[in-house]
Amino acid sequence: MLQDRIRRPSLLDKVMSPAEAALFIRDGMTVGMSGFTRAGDAKAVPLALAERAATEPFGITLITGASLGNGIDEVLTRSHVLKRRLPFQSDRVLRAALNRGEVMFIDQHLSETVELLRSRQMGPIDVAVVEAVAITREGGIIPTTSVGNSATFAILAEKVIIELNIGQPAELEGLHDIYIPTRRPHREPIPIVSPDSRVGLPFIQIDPDKIAAIVITERQDSSAETTAPDDETRAIAGHLIEFLSHEVRKGRLTETLAPLQAGIGSIANAVLHGLIDSPFHDYTMYSEVLQDSTFDLFDSGKLAFASGSSITLSAACQARVMPDLRHYKSRLVLRPQEVSNHPEVLRRLGVIAINTALECDIYGNVNSTHVGGTHMMNGIGGSGDFARNAYMGIFVTKSLAKDGSISRIVPMVPHVDHNEHDVDVVVTEIGLADLRGLAPRERAEVIIANCIHPSYRELAADYYRRAVRDHGGQTPHLLAEAYSWHLRQEATGSMLP
Repeated sequence: MLQDRIRRPSLLDKVMSPAEAALFIRDGMTVGMSGFTRAGDAKAVPLALAERAATEPFGITLITGASLGNGIDEVLTRSHVLKRRLPFQSDRVLRAALNRGEVMFIDQHLSETVELLRSRQMGPIDVAVVEAVAITREGGIIPTTSVGNSATFAILAEKVIIELNIGQPAELEGLHDIYIPTRRPHREPIPIVSPDSRVGLPFIQIDPDKIAAIVITERQDSSAETTAPDDETRAIAGHLIEFLSHEVRKGRLTETLAPLQAGIGSIANAVLHGLIDSPFHDYTMYSEVLQDSTFDLFDSGKLAFASGSSITLSAACQARVMPDLRHYKSRLVLRPQEVSNHPEVLRRLGVIAINTALECDIYGNVNSTHVGGTHMMNGIGGSGDFARNAYMGIFVTKSLAKDGSISRIVPMVPHVDHNEHDVDVVVTEIGLADLRGLAPRERAEVIIANCIHPSYRELAADYYRRAVRDHGGQTPHLLAEAYSWHLRQEATGSMLP
């Protein structure tokens, strides 16, 4: 089996234990690890690092594609191995540590991390740890269920450790399209002209002499934590389908729509799932994360092709899809995240981007990352890459949280990830606000009328009326009251008076 997976004979001598491989990583190093939204992450070497730290304290800067599974961030945080982390995370233990200031966290647009590494504005990468399903005769690395930033990590790193996961299906080979943009300022256009364009190699091409260690693993990806569509997410999907149908009637879209992108998470996944019962057909996806809804749409006959950077599935969907990957393979491609999220490609393809807002204000500014304006949740991820460069930037959220004690639509968001210039449509279960071509005062009226829950609507309308009357301006606000809802919730547990 090893010779089937390690096809360059000289590399068989590089097979070693996780503990031995982990010795290549030392205090103060910058380490690039594979992994994108709990898929294709390194699983054995990080645990060996944590074990070693129990007797030999040390710390590293860890860069990944996005979040990791298998509790890796938690283990590395508890062992104090993590000193600096970027560009995204979703672990509650790590989140608490970075909000205490114990771990430094750099929140980045997911398309930009390797650009900064390639131009030496960050880095260098000392060691890359990449999960692979096989190694070619030439020493090329065939990734598993994600590409993320793995390709550039392996290319730029001084040493590469490969976690060869023999538990991942061999059918993953051929799924990947590894294209690395040339260096600026003489970069050629990325030649992707449709979601099914293949423009690169099916493996990561590196100098095989850089491969310092190969670790054999069989551990599976962590399953995604998904929730079934509920009445509210079905209502959000209904409003969105009605809106897109209107766009078709107006001749701005066809029934095949434009390439779809949806952010990670239960709400976006549920909204996409709602497209199964829509009049649209034969559409495509150009996204970063392919979730359960992608394969449900394939099975429904609605989806023709999907391009992403990772496959992140629930346990049930994983059990259904991975043994039958051959059935889907011709309709899938996985790319580096700098390509899946690249502004040039997104603008060319005219993507419809659907992402989740933590909260939105009455003028259409969106907060995706910070609770109360100060405490990090997960990170901006790829939502900024897509929203700014999309044909249409759509943000979805339920109107309420915490049993109604929190309104997701507020007078002013205390942290802005997506400003009003990048937000075209806001959707809650209450309704949809089409903000295209509207000035700030018009945006406020549409959002208040269509998106805010009735228990907060008059509060928001009263705030807006007084802001217009007493202060005025292009974007009227009462600065003494702009964050009063948040302050009230902090003091009393509810934004309601």
